[in-house]
Amino acid sequence: MKLSRVLFLFIIYNLAAQQKPIETVYFDFDKYDLTESQVKVVNNFIKSIDTAKVESIQIYGYCDDRGTDNYNFKLSHDRVNTIQNLLLSSGFKESKIVILEGKGRVVVKPDTVENLYETRLRNRRVDLIVVKRNSFGKEVYSTFKDKLKVGDKIYLENILFDMGSARLTNNSKKELDKIALTLQKQKNIQFEIRGHVCCTPEIYNDAIDKNTKERRLSWNRAKTVFYYLSSKKISRNRMRYQGCGNKFPLKRGDNYDRRVEFLITKI
Repeated sequence: MKLSRVLFLFIIYNLAAQQKPIETVYFDFDKYDLTESQVKVVNNFIKSIDTAKVESIQIYGYCDDRGTDNYNFKLSHDRVNTIQNLLLSSGFKESKIVILEGKGRVVVKPDTVENLYETRLRNRRVDLIVVKRNSFGKEVYSTFKDKLKVGDKIYLENILFDMGSARLTNNSKKELDKIALTLQKQKNIQFEIRGHVCCTPEIYNDAIDKNTKERRLSWNRAKTVFYYLSSKKISRNRMRYQGCGNKFPLKRGDNYDRRVEFLITKI
């Protein structure tokens, strides 16, 4: 039994490494410390990535369906902390670890699962998600560069919002002030302001604005930026705005999905 379990873990480790941009570390039942073989998996993972090309890493912990919610939330957090401490002790920069979250237990219905043992085994895990630098995708930029073309997108990390809010933070206003100065010089650029949200169930296409109580948070975020740039002497004829809801997550963490982007529509 022990040998077959080790072989199963080895297969899962390799499948995760080959098929997904995620490294998965599996834990023994009711444990948050690692065996020597599990430590080796993490160390090999660290050696396999070029940290200079890594923008950030997210760490999520899970438990199987046995035990109470409170107990399993704590256990999943402890598992996350174990992985974080191992990364830090191996020289990984703490500033690059942007999310540490214990998700608690993964609920299953035992009478509907074909292989309950293996299912529970897979659910006792920590997932490591690596975001590489410049991984936003083709034609997505982090600044209003000189040679933009129609269809390009500009995503700026400092234009983010608090949970459930469409109000601009001080950092967002400072970033928009810089953009306004650039746009005053590049008067030929026309663009669409696109608002985004995080953390909404799939049955909804947008989130609720806690101030207006409307399920139009992404629209309200885009509109807020529209009016702010208008107040900075950017012509409204050059701009339009729309809400994209939760359709386009960056997969870098919830903070980064509470954002706006600029889509170049005319030059």
